[in-house]
Amino acid sequence: MISIREEITIAAPPEAVWPLLSDPALVASCIPGAALTKSDDKGGYQGTMRVKFGPTVAQFRGEAKLAYDHGARRCSIEGRGIDGRGASRANATGVVEASGTDTTLLRVEGNFSVTGPLETFANAGGVHLARALLAEFAENVAKLMAAQNGEPGSPGEAAAGPDKAAISGGKILSRAAASWVREKFSGKEPK
Repeated sequence: MISIREEITIAAPPEAVWPLLSDPALVASCIPGAALTKSDDKGGYQGTMRVKFGPTVAQFRGEAKLAYDHGARRCSIEGRGIDGRGASRANATGVVEASGTDTTLLRVEGNFSVTGPLETFANAGGVHLARALLAEFAENVAKLMAAQNGEPGSPGEAAAGPDKAAISGGKILSRAAASWVREKFSGKEPK
């Protein structure tokens, strides 16, 4: 089991950010490689997640259960997925919480595991990939907030979410590498 604890700052107050974070379709539109494909009225969602590093591409399909505490601006997540070839499986649990006043501090804590052929990759670089995806997510939320506020230079299509074509594997790879370097020079091992 791999643990992650991250804090991300979003340049908007929590009361403006939380409605976006409470909308699974908008959240999925902000996660690189993710797509929401189905939902039910009991907090269950199905979707896909595509991760690519060089010649290796993993396409997971899975399901997640979300439980919101809107008063605390907190969401609990339980998810699981299987890659397209059926050989690797992923399980994850976590909590996302938004706090702050003028800006939003988004805390993400959770655990995930990957079994099968991708297990070695996940154990070696999964935390760094998760950090890179969270950084991309925060950037996309900021873009979405700017679009909703009609700020100059924003995409202008708030309901559609950020332009997923702008998300590059190279950018995520460079962020993952930067995370690894920071960890090595800080002397901290992944949690």
